[in-house]
Amino acid sequence: MSDTIKMQLVDAALPHVAFDGWSDETFEAAVVDADVNPTVAKAVCPRGAVDLAVAFHERGDVQMRAALEAADLSDMRFRDRVAFAVKTRLELCDDKEVVRRGTTLFALPQHAATGTKLIWGTADAIWTALGDTSDDINWYSKRATLSAVYGSTVLYWLGDESEAHADTWAFLDRRIDNVMQFEKAKAAFNKSPFAKIMAGPLVALGRVKAPEKTPPMPGRWND
Repeated sequence: MSDTIKMQLVDAALPHVAFDGWSDETFEAAVVDADVNPTVAKAVCPRGAVDLAVAFHERGDVQMRAALEAADLSDMRFRDRVAFAVKTRLELCDDKEVVRRGTTLFALPQHAATGTKLIWGTADAIWTALGDTSDDINWYSKRATLSAVYGSTVLYWLGDESEAHADTWAFLDRRIDNVMQFEKAKAAFNKSPFAKIMAGPLVALGRVKAPEKTPPMPGRWND
């Protein structure tokens, strides 16, 4: 029930975001437009419009995963699959101003950690959808690298006025090429004599494991 109400509030908020941003004014207008009891709305979204902005972003991740599952990526190189996923995620946003306002919101110091978590979540959603099975330090490095690529591409996309965002996709390809070069260099290092010198630290890093999935907890308001 809580997710349903939150999505109703998100949809009601979107027409107001371009004018008032993800603000208290937008949240109050969404509550009225969605005809949701204000007390229930605050229970579902304790931070008001900030929680709506988070829900809007996370809904985009869900839609992206569905689109990737429906797409045939079998003939693509892996780097092209990553580029396709990022492109798909951005093309799901049909109103740049809504995204721009969210970027501004999560650039504020008090919301920066939330913004970083959202970008990490998008990177994790992409890697998971593409079948990543890593459970060691690579789980973290892949998501950290893709977070940087995704974040910089969003900023470029927001200012891109080229036809069909051609400049953005070229920018994205260059960033992914940089990542691939880094991965090749890392592989070459692992085969070099220097890897033996760093054997101790590398063994320690090898003990780092991906986080385990948290099982459902009792006492939560579920649909």
